[in-house]
Amino acid sequence: MQVKVWHYYSNKLALTVCENLCELIFLIAELIKRTAFKITRMGQLVAQEASRRLGVPFGVVDLSLAPTPAVGDSVARILEEMGLETCGTHGTTAALALLNDAVKKGGLMASGSVGGLSGAFIPVSEDEGMIAAARSGVLTLDKLEAMTCVCSVGLDMIAVPGDTSAETISAIIADEAAVGMVNSKTTAVRLIPAPGKTVGDEVSFGGLLGAAPIMPVHAESSADFIARGGRIPAPMQSLKN
Repeated sequence: MQVKVWHYYSNKLALTVCENLCELIFLIAELIKRTAFKITRMGQLVAQEASRRLGVPFGVVDLSLAPTPAVGDSVARILEEMGLETCGTHGTTAALALLNDAVKKGGLMASGSVGGLSGAFIPVSEDEGMIAAARSGVLTLDKLEAMTCVCSVGLDMIAVPGDTSAETISAIIADEAAVGMVNSKTTAVRLIPAPGKTVGDEVSFGGLLGAAPIMPVHAESSADFIARGGRIPAPMQSLKN
């Protein structure tokens, strides 16, 4: 009987904790939406006034979150504020998806001229938090690839060992092309082989380009696959109708 009572109260406590966490996630999303709304509204007002003074048509407002190497300008740190110990751990892709969703919804309420990529950018060398996460080994190339499924761009500003083969780089690009093709989204790859550098080293690009720890790639070869050539086929859109 005591065991049953304990299980009852344990389950009730777990349910309460779950409900509280769901409420907290909702509150975080609402805060992001309100912030995105304010920034987007201000951006549209400034852009409209600039268009009037310059005598040119007003275009669109891009909601993209673009980080810099400066402290306080990091997308990774936003994800960590949402509850991740370090960007790159389990849950990072989900947190990034929630962030993108909230930013887009908040911005769309503020402007009827939203365009561009309008999402979070994840350039490793240009984001102070991602530099730290990559340096610690928590943020990996594989995790970044997963994150590109839910954000605006592809693998961005990632430094790899200088002796990385052309076939390996081609395979990484092919993976990202597949992500973009299947999800009908824009992807790209800015991969930087650093001559004479290996894992554990770091390269500095300066300014807004920041610095990048050399990230490991898989040692196993993709050469035979890449040698087959071909292309990533377009998905069957008609089957979605």
